[in-house]
Amino acid sequence: MSGRLGLLGGALVLTGALLVGAGTLAGGTGMGTTFSPSGMMGGYGGGMMGGTGGMMGGTGGGQVAPGLGEAGFVAGTVASPRVVRVLAGPGYAFSPASITVARGETVTFEVTSMGGLVHEFMVGPADAVAADTEGAPEVADIAMMQTKAVTVTFDGSGPYAFACHVAGHYEAGMRGTITVVG
Repeated sequence: MSGRLGLLGGALVLTGALLVGAGTLAGGTGMGTTFSPSGMMGGYGGGMMGGTGGMMGGTGGGQVAPGLGEAGFVAGTVASPRVVRVLAGPGYAFSPASITVARGETVTFEVTSMGGLVHEFMVGPADAVAADTEGAPEVADIAMMQTKAVTVTFDGSGPYAFACHVAGHYEAGMRGTITVVG
């Protein structure tokens, strides 16, 4: 009996990962959008088994906020940052890999690690991120299905970027770009 339960649990985890991946494709991860994955075990959108969250809790109603240049877009401020949800993994990729922000905007990046790898999320001027410069805003040790946040104000013209510098991840292509407009 316990073997069947273990197999069922593994199947549910795999199904949840696939649904999150499908949400990435369907949820609109273009430039300037706030990504809202549907997830299992504390996801952000409408998840498995009903409710307003993932299979075992979560937040949000699964809606994607208007992106920069879309009707209803509201730029984040220091007092009320715009939230951009980012998936780290599975594997060595971020989703979305490209984000657009308004000049002067304050953004809170909520980063959730998918899959079995531990990731980090460093964000800031592209040269500082590429060089893994000490002092650049970052969150480290984001374990599987864990979410951590970092808030940044984009008051320069850029270019800006984000990356994971866990050994070998950056070299495998785990990085993205941030475009500042306005």
